[in-house]
Parts: sequence; C-alpha cells; structure tokens
Amino acid sequence: MKEERVNHMEYMPGMEVLESDVMDQVISGMEAYDYNKYNAADVQRALNHDYRTLEDFAALLSPAAAPFLEQMAQLAKEETRKHFGNSIYMFTPLYIANYCENYCIYCGFNCYNKIRRARLNSEEIEKEMQAIAKTGLEEVLLLTGESRKMSDVKYIGEACKIARKYFKLVGLEVYPMNSDEYEYLHSCGADFVTVFQETYNSDKYETLHLAGHKRIFPYRLNAQERALKGGMRGVGFAALLGLDDFRKDAFATGMHAYLLQRKYPHAEIAFSCPRLRPIINNDKINPKDVHEPQLLQVITAYRLFMPFANITISTRECARFRDNVIGLAATKISAGVSTGIGSHGEEVEDTGDSQFEIADGRSVEEVYEAIKARGLQPVTNDYVYV
Repeated sequence: MKEERVNHMEYMPGMEVLESDVMDQVISGMEAYDYNKYNAADVQRALNHDYRTLEDFAALLSPAAAPFLEQMAQLAKEETRKHFGNSIYMFTPLYIANYCENYCIYCGFNCYNKIRRARLNSEEIEKEMQAIAKTGLEEVLLLTGESRKMSDVKYIGEACKIARKYFKLVGLEVYPMNSDEYEYLHSCGADFVTVFQETYNSDKYETLHLAGHKRIFPYRLNAQERALKGGMRGVGFAALLGLDDFRKDAFATGMHAYLLQRKYPHAEIAFSCPRLRPIINNDKINPKDVHEPQLLQVITAYRLFMPFANITISTRECARFRDNVIGLAATKISAGVSTGIGSHGEEVEDTGDSQFEIADGRSVEEVYEAIKARGLQPVTNDYVYV
C-alpha cells in the first residue's frame, strides 16, 4: 500500500545530504515553465541570439517552435561544427550486472520482473572488455542494475581498474552514490558519471518508483553534483522522455545541467535523450507523444542552449534517425550495443537478460562506416592523459 512506502522526498540513512540549492532552483523553474505562453516571435528571437538564455531555451522547447524545426536543425548543425568540427565520438555500453533492488514499473531490471539475473566476475569482465577493445573502441560505459548488495562500490571499482587497462575513457551509469564513493571510483579509473533522473516531476516520480533507494527523489537529483565533488571530470544528464510531460522534463534537464556548469565551470557536461522502450514482460511501453520530430526538437534545443555539451544518441533510436541526428546535433553515438549481461566476448555466454529492447543493432564497423558516409570523422578517443 502507498501509505506503507517511505517518503520519496526524505533521505534514507547513509545518504549524503548536500548543502546546495540546485534542486530547488530546477524544480521551481520547471513548475513555473508554461510552454504554451510562447509564440512564433519568441522562438524567432531565441534563434536570432548568438548566446541563448534559459528563456530562449524555454521558447525553443515550446509547441510554438515546431514550425521552426528545420531552422533549429540548421543552426544546431552550425553550432556543432563550430565547437566539435566533424568529429563523432564512438563508445559502447557494457552491462556487468542486472540485479536490482528498485521497483520501477517501466524498467526491465526492476526487482519484481522475472528475468534471468547475472553478475560477471572479474575474469568475465576482462574477457568482455578484451572483445570490445578488439573492435577499436577506446571508450566504454559501465552499467549495473541498482543493487548495492550484488554490485557494491568495490565491485564497480574493480571493473573500472580492469577497464582502464583497455580504454582511454571510462564512464559509469550505476546507482547514485555519496561523494566519497565517487572519489574512490575516480581513483579506480572512472572519468564521468551519467544519471537518468527519469522525470523531474516529483509527484509523478513517486508513482513510478515504488520501492528501493531509487525512490528517494532528491538523492538521485543531486547525484551529478556529488560526482563532481568526488572529482569526476564530467557528468551526464537525462530525463526518460515519455514518462511525463516531455517538454517540462527536457527544460528541467537543461536547467539542471546549466546550473551545475555555472557552479562547476571545469565540468564536462553531456546530455542523453532516451525515449521509453519496450521491456521484457511488457512490450506495451512506449514514449507516448514523443515522436521523432519532438525528439529532434529537444536535441536541437539542447545544442542551441549549451553548444559546448556532448549529446549522445543511443540505440533506443533506429539507425536512420541516429545517422541523421549525428549530422545535426549529436556528437556521441554508441555502437556494437547489447543491453544483456555477458554478450560481447565469445567465451562469455549471454547469462543475463536485457534492460530494454534496442532499435539499432549495428556493429562498431557498420556505425563507423555510416559516420564516414556522411562526411564526418569517427573518433574513438577524445582525451589524452599526459
């Protein structure tokens, strides 16, 4: 029963509480955002600016901007080339465990979903990484289900140490942690942390996250700031588009990134733009009113608002859309993707079920050639340690 559940706004024991007003600013900004008040003149004004404000960003996400999508795309392309040249960075995610203690009704890993659970040991992780490294990729994103019991901080740290042997850049998409834990993982070789807030609407968030640590809304929202305090070089932001009002969620995501960029100028900022995908035992899940035009509007608005940020386009989207958007606004693309556990190395059997269905199953070589076919430059590493 709902009344028996913990308060989603109260921290659990052991959760670090930051003295930060970022969350309050983001939530108040999102709640005040009325996208229906903007008109064509507001959108054109935003497009005419060389540097765009939060108010411009709000206009670009509004329904009034829909007729300007072609203009937004062309301006986004100019900004992307100005700051990133023709480079498109390639990486792949590696799921090392799918045990989870959360009950999130839209996720294939949720603790009540009957799937095959698995956790790779160090030897299996190394075999997976060896197989990925053979493709030429030099960046890997490590993922687990959100279970501290089955994927504790030390386990993730050991995976980071192994990854550092094979990759120049190591990212994490795991459960939120305290700043000292992020500091430890950074010492093990992790460079950046991505956290999907899922939705910034705390009331909706409560109805979607029924149990587990993930139920605690403010702890998740402040994860990127704790990661930066722990020494991480970069942080990634995302709302899962389709869970709630996508315009408000996209606005809150952009505002969250913007405020942390101002507070931590050294931080490298990245956006992901995931839409809901079907999961095992529930193929009816879909992103509702977020179709490709709306998704492109969000992506180009991010680019025009924060031109220096990396934007990742994932395999949740089809190959055609992914190939088109890297020519406009996205700067990072995943390749050779599997969301199952133990599915890269020939000597490691696929022992765990996937988190969601992917829409683009192309190999690293196929994505590499698709990037080149568009006159762009595939890049496998954007950082050199000296």
